[in-house]
Amino acid sequence: MKFKLMFLALSLVSFSGVASGFDLDRFLQGKQDKEKTTQPAPAQAPSTTTTQEGVATPPPAKQKIDAQQLGFALFGDYSLEEENRIGRQISGNLLGAVPLVRDDALQRYVNLVGNWVALQSGRADITWRFGVLDTDDINAFAAPGGYIFVTRGLYRLLDNEAELAGVLGHEIAHVARKHHLKVLKQSSLISALGQVAGSKAQNSDQLVQNLIGNGAEIMARGLDKNAEYEADRYGMVFAARAGYEPWGLPEVLQDMAALPAKDERTSLLYKTHPHPADRISELGKSVDGRLDAVHGKDLASRFYRIQ
Repeated sequence: MKFKLMFLALSLVSFSGVASGFDLDRFLQGKQDKEKTTQPAPAQAPSTTTTQEGVATPPPAKQKIDAQQLGFALFGDYSLEEENRIGRQISGNLLGAVPLVRDDALQRYVNLVGNWVALQSGRADITWRFGVLDTDDINAFAAPGGYIFVTRGLYRLLDNEAELAGVLGHEIAHVARKHHLKVLKQSSLISALGQVAGSKAQNSDQLVQNLIGNGAEIMARGLDKNAEYEADRYGMVFAARAGYEPWGLPEVLQDMAALPAKDERTSLLYKTHPHPADRISELGKSVDGRLDAVHGKDLASRFYRIQ
């Protein structure tokens, strides 16, 4: 296999993931500092602002973080209903910007392959949906709740069904491991999200509205390196469990690494993912011969090709 040969030419470089942990001490200290600077003197009344019409308006109310918000940030979790609503809103926003390729046979085929690989992920509690986006950019996206998208530009790089299974397996892993939901909980908007997420079920629509902007931000900037490397490992395993040649994903990464450095089609990809060569190196260290005895199929003869 061409990927196996590439291991001899690649240097194995170690990368540390971007830390995105929630620092409780710093968080609490930041709150205390804010209260100290905004607390008025005991003998003084709160200041008011006078508009051009001469109408006095009270100062804005100070936002507080209560125990319920903090408890959700540290120990809470999104319900399945909330996960589905979050994913539906984020994927809807994405499709509003980039439509699906108008090829029903292609979309059916990708959904058949994707759902078969998703069966190996352990997330039978969600309905998986797959689609090919009508753009020449080379990229793929996942949203909570089982929404998976591959761009037409990336699809055209694929040579067989095993490679498609590997690419979809990577995105499926993001959903199965709840990578995006973990980032949402740890994000800078946690103070705004915590109160809504801890509220009663009838307010769950408000939760989604609060998550729209943050979800778009995650799609734009991507996940940290550790999450991407983990999704690569799980993606290979999911594809192998489904009966495919496990080297499909690494071979796609090899093809992407061979593209020109200034290829406009990969500009967004490199903003949201580590460089393909780095991902190959990490996979090489992780796999380390463990899948050499696994022999699956690439199914090149039934791979659906688009113009």
